Amino acid sequence: MYQKCCDLLNSRGVTLESLEELVFFLQGKYYNNLTQEEVRSAIESVLQKREVQNAILTGVALDLAAEEGRLADKELEQLLIDDAGLYGIDEVLAFGICNLYGSIALTSYGYVDKLKPGIVGVLNTKSEHCNTFMDDIAGAIAACAASKVAHNKQNDEPV
Repeated sequence: MYQKCCDLLNSRGVTLESLEELVFFLQGKYYNNLTQEEVRSAIESVLQKREVQNAILTGVALDLAAEEGRLADKELEQLLIDDAGLYGIDEVLAFGICNLYGSIALTSYGYVDKLKPGIVGVLNTKSEHCNTFMDDIAGAIAACAASKVAHNKQNDEPV
């Protein structure tokens, strides 16, 4: 399931490298000695969790169904295509992921969702693809990995 989820993320433009950039954005300023290996390990650990995998499967399926016009409810389909501001279920799915990793993940996700750095901003830009769920899932994965980094480095001297 891990590899399937990585493949789904890649198919939507989300690479492990793009997630690494977000984690460095969130935690790099706190730890001078933060390594790519630590960040990659944290991301991979997040992606190993079944709850995260289920969220990826669900979000991608809904984005694809809307994109391909396969939703039975056309009003819902249009909400997803438009990434309607008051829809909010995409954020709820992301909160579900972040709840697995605590307050650092939740606040980091909110920060990323507001600023839209890196891949989150790219996904949030209107394109031929529906990324209503994917931008939030990517942000949540990075936020959870950032939380893991912070907890793993809690005894390191911050910058």
